[in-house]
Amino acid sequence: GMANYVSLLHSDMLKYGANTLILWMIGFIPQIVIALVLAAWFTDVRLKIRGQQFFKVVIYLPNLIMASAFALLFFTMFSTNGPINSILMSIGILKKPIDFLDLYLEQIVDRIYELPDVVWKYNYYVDGIMGISQDVFEASDLDGCNSIQRFFYITLPLIRPILAYTLITSIIGGLQMFDVPQILTNGQGNPNRTSMTLIMFLNSHL
Repeated sequence: GMANYVSLLHSDMLKYGANTLILWMIGFIPQIVIALVLAAWFTDVRLKIRGQQFFKVVIYLPNLIMASAFALLFFTMFSTNGPINSILMSIGILKKPIDFLDLYLEQIVDRIYELPDVVWKYNYYVDGIMGISQDVFEASDLDGCNSIQRFFYITLPLIRPILAYTLITSIIGGLQMFDVPQILTNGQGNPNRTSMTLIMFLNSHL
């Protein structure tokens, strides 16, 4: 039975593992930055933002749609026979269709995963920041701290457990990346199998 594992390690599995890691890193960093900035912004009582409940609902809406549905929408819109190419050709900007899915596949995959992931990270960070005693923030104001100092020296250290949790769950989700690249590339991992993820590779060997 060990021969099966040896043959698997001699395949391109490690390359596809690296693809998965790269796609996850490109997507994770913008997710955590956007979620933290939004959470810190909406929980800052000094800004006195009105209509916070409305913005919370709007931010949450992308989470209602599955990532695979976004992938199918992007595949339909940006394929060589899709409406984007048709419009650009009809108004004379393009002479022949552009294969967006080949040229910008990594960026499209990351943006599709980014919307729902930003939402749940944002909700966790908001809950964590709201759990910090306002006395701490009031004391920092009395000491003359500005918004950046409050964020880096008070908010981030006090929500460190939540940051660790979102990091671990994001790594798990990144290793399970399958549906979006599978739909966008029809399981081929194009271009040149650079978007072939580890789960796609294992799925093709079932």
